[in-house]
Amino acid sequence: MMDYVREPEAIYAQSFETISRVAELQALPQAIRPVATRIVHACGMPEILGDLRFSDDIAEAVPGALEAGADIYCDVETLRYGVMRHLLPEGCELHCRISAPEVADHAKANRMTRAAAQIDLWGERLEGQIVAIGNAPTTLFRLLEAIDAGGVKPAAIIALPVGFVGAAESKAELAGDPRGIPFITLLGQKGGVGMTQAAVNGLAGGLNT
Repeated sequence: MMDYVREPEAIYAQSFETISRVAELQALPQAIRPVATRIVHACGMPEILGDLRFSDDIAEAVPGALEAGADIYCDVETLRYGVMRHLLPEGCELHCRISAPEVADHAKANRMTRAAAQIDLWGERLEGQIVAIGNAPTTLFRLLEAIDAGGVKPAAIIALPVGFVGAAESKAELAGDPRGIPFITLLGQKGGVGMTQAAVNGLAGGLNT
């Protein structure tokens, strides 16, 4: 048999211990290290830590919102399914409507992506909720437009969308002007569903497995 670590607990422990020695992680505020650790664990790239941007209150805002009864609204189904539900309070729901017929109709009628169309249809329901965006930069752009229009103010924004069109720009807009909303994002083209799942899990439950 090949020699490799087989036990999941040992794999987690060794991975997190390895990441803990990264100098860029140690330079971060203590409160943000668990979520940063999970993000690095999800992508295997400690070098992304230099592009991580977050508000000072994000590590407290997400658990606080969850404890107060907030749900999590996700841009794509794969993000929703990757959140560790045992880390969430009882009753917390994860929402995604990207496959709903009315979302497709709204997207076509308004020449936008389905991921962005969800923001319009969720509307005021996003008030005081947590929004997680891992795939579509258009979702983040549309959310920021909705906030600017005075229609909604989420409790927190977790946005690490990936891509070559709009990803860097949407995240730079959030980091440059978070509109007074607690947030975490990753500058540049890198990101994705796996890293956003990791951010949600890290903010909800730290390094608990």
